Amino acid sequence: MTDASFTDLDVTLRDGRAVHIRVIRATDEAEFVQAFDRMSEDARYMRFMRTVREPNRERLRKALASFPEKGFGVAATVPAADGIDIVGSAIYVIGSDPTTCEFAVTVGSEFGGVGLARTLMTALIEDAKRRGLSEMDGFVLAVNESMLRLARRLGFVIAPDPDDRALRICRLRLGGA
Repeated sequence: MTDASFTDLDVTLRDGRAVHIRVIRATDEAEFVQAFDRMSEDARYMRFMRTVREPNRERLRKALASFPEKGFGVAATVPAADGIDIVGSAIYVIGSDPTTCEFAVTVGSEFGGVGLARTLMTALIEDAKRRGLSEMDGFVLAVNESMLRLARRLGFVIAPDPDDRALRICRLRLGGA
């Protein structure tokens, strides 16, 4: 399976803090709920593109159970009193077209701007290429300038969403399929 090809990473971020990057597991549900609870209202809006007050546990559980068959995900963790905290994550999900995937990335505000999102997205892109996918897409709020800047640096082409002026479509040709 695709997650067997990913090797855990210990990464030192630009500010000197260390994170452990590993494949997301079905058993991470409680840690994702804790990570959601630590997110600011603004961060939740940027990630979910609407106001979200509590996580949809059923949707989370289904997403976690669908990996690696229907996608891939990595989590950035740090040690915590209860074991670990997830401070960032990135996933891609394969939809009805088995040659393309849609990405989503979340980084805790205390870990923003230090290279974590780039590290997570790079892991996603590399896995999608290994899997032979041809394209990776993502929908990003037009006001989410930091994510749009990162997407451009990673080679994504960014275009307005024809159906929603508040969104941008980020598309990366992967060369597969």
